[in-house]
Amino acid sequence: MTAPFTYEDDPDLAGWKRWQFRDATRYNAFLEPLQVRVEGEIARVRMSPRHEHSNMRGDVHGGALLGFMDVALFAAARGFGVLSAGGAVTLDLSAQFIGGGAIGIPLEARIELLRETRNMLFLRGLIVQDDRPTIASFTGTLRKSTPPPDRASERV
Repeated sequence: MTAPFTYEDDPDLAGWKRWQFRDATRYNAFLEPLQVRVEGEIARVRMSPRHEHSNMRGDVHGGALLGFMDVALFAAARGFGVLSAGGAVTLDLSAQFIGGGAIGIPLEARIELLRETRNMLFLRGLIVQDDRPTIASFTGTLRKSTPPPDRASERV
């Protein structure tokens, strides 16, 4: 079975990985391609906001930022090596919007893994952009998926 995501060296950004969903008809395509780079305890996840990500003020829409935060948690977890593609669900995502993000300038989520347990990942991050104050802060909890039980053992 082919993995639903690619995670390969980005041909356009040396030292970065490209994390992208193989099915371009899914929500992730609205935000992709994403680039990931892990530097010590921080995973840097980038997206390039386009016009379709803008609000009426011409800034990055809050919904696009929330979507980016959510997807960036998974990309960061993949970068940290604690999660394979599609192996978790978001339990919670809390965000604080601090400033507006500009269209056409890469947004970057800088994420740290606070704790990993057998079933959970606890992460926090900041959304930043070159030459701008911090745009948002966020925390999220991911629940790792567990393999389905063997249905054959349930037969009577």
